[in-house]
Amino acid sequence: MLGNLGKNLTKTMKKLAGMTIIDEEVVKEVIKDIQRALIQSDVNIKLVLKLSKTIEERALNEEPPKGVTPKEHIVKIVYEELVNLVGEKAQGIEINKRPYKILFVGLQGSGKTTTIGKLSRYLQKKGFNPAIICTDTWRPAAYEQLRQLTEEMNLPLYGDPENRDALDLARRGLDEFKKQGLVIVDTAGRHKEEKDLLDEMEKISAIVKPDEVILVIDGTIGQQAREQALAFSKTTKVGSIIITKLDGSAKGGGALSAVAEIGAPIKFVGTGERIDDFEAFDPERFISRLLGMGDIKTLIERAEEIANTEDVDMDSVDAMLSGKFTLRDMYSQFEMMNKMGPMKQVMNMIPGMGAKLPKNASQMTEEKLGKYKILMDSMTEYELEHPEVIKQSRVKRIARGAGMRNEDVKELMKYYGMTKKAIKGFGKRKMGGPFGQMMRQMMR
Repeated sequence: MLGNLGKNLTKTMKKLAGMTIIDEEVVKEVIKDIQRALIQSDVNIKLVLKLSKTIEERALNEEPPKGVTPKEHIVKIVYEELVNLVGEKAQGIEINKRPYKILFVGLQGSGKTTTIGKLSRYLQKKGFNPAIICTDTWRPAAYEQLRQLTEEMNLPLYGDPENRDALDLARRGLDEFKKQGLVIVDTAGRHKEEKDLLDEMEKISAIVKPDEVILVIDGTIGQQAREQALAFSKTTKVGSIIITKLDGSAKGGGALSAVAEIGAPIKFVGTGERIDDFEAFDPERFISRLLGMGDIKTLIERAEEIANTEDVDMDSVDAMLSGKFTLRDMYSQFEMMNKMGPMKQVMNMIPGMGAKLPKNASQMTEEKLGKYKILMDSMTEYELEHPEVIKQSRVKRIARGAGMRNEDVKELMKYYGMTKKAIKGFGKRKMGGPFGQMMRQMMR
C-alpha cells in the first residue's frame, strides 16, 4: 500500500529495531528518514515538519512506560503520530434514516464511478440495497458504466443518456427512488478551474440535500490533491473521503495531505482493480501496514467473511499461517487467495511477511494461478498430500497430463518450496521482539 512510502517507512523501522543504543543522534536520524519518506511521497512539507517536530519532542522528553524499552517507545510514538495524521479513529457511514442520500463528487478520472460500484457492493454485504442516480452528462460512457455495474449487482439505476440537464436528472431520479432507503447520486468529474461544473455541483447538492457528501481522491495525483480538495470543500460540505488507487502509488501522500487540509475523515480506500478491492479505512491498521507491522485483524476479517459465505476449509487457512501445508492445502489456498485478493496484499497483512515473501511468490497472477491449478489437477491424491515424492518420472507424467512442459511443473514445485519456506515458523513466537507489544495492543 502506497508503494515507496510503505517500503521506506518499513526500512526505517527495521533500522531502528537494529540499533543497540538510542540517543538524541539516533532519534534525529530516524526523523530524517521519516521526513524523506513522507516528502518523496508528496505529503505536504508543512505537515511533515509539524509531524517530525512532535515526534522529536516526544521521543526526547517522554519517559518510556514501565517495561517498555526506549526503542519500543520510539516505534510507538512514530506509530501514534502517523495515526493522528490520517485521522486517529476509524469512521464509517452511519445510515440512520430513510431515505439516506449520498452525493459523490471528485475529479474527472479519479475513479469515482467505479468507486460507486465498490461502495454499493460493500453496502450490499451490510444488508443495504442502494439505488443509483447518474447525473453525469459530460462523460458519454458514465451511464453505460453504471448500468453494467448495477446490473451485475441487481441494483436499481436511474439515468437518461439523452437528457443533458444534470439538475433535471437529479430531480427525476429522486422522484423515481423516493421509496428507496438508500440513494447514491453520481456527478460529473470536476476540476477546480471549471467554475461552471463546480456551480452545477453546488446546485445538484441543493436539490439532493445529501446526508453525506463523499469526495473521491485519486491517490496518484500528488500535491494537486490538496488544492482540489479545498476547491470541492468550498463548494459543498465534504463529509468524508474515499482514496482510490492505493495499491501501488508512490504519490499517495498528496491525498493524505488533502485529508489533513479539509478535516474530513477518510472512510474507505480502494486497494485494487477488482470490485471487492475496497476497505473501510482504519487509521491504526493502515499505519500498521505502512510500518511493516502487518494487519492481522483485516486478514482475519477477510477470511471470516469468505468462510461465512462459502464452504471454506478453515483448517487449511490455519495450515497456511503455520507453514504446515501440502500441495493439497496450497490448492485450497490458491482458491481462497483468489477471493481474498492479490497474494502480496494479503501477505503484507501478516507482520514481517510482506518483505520476506519471494518476489516470484508475490507476483502471482490469475493466469499463473490457473496454470498451477491445472498442473495440480494432473497429480494423484498421494502426490498432492506428499509433494516430496514428485521426482523426474512423475514430473514428466504430470506435465504430459496437463498439456504443459516439465519446466512448468518444476516452476510450480519451486514456488511451493519457496512459499512454504517463507512462511515456515510464522506463529506466536513471531509476536515477540520490539513490535510484539504494539501488535498485542492493536489486536485487543
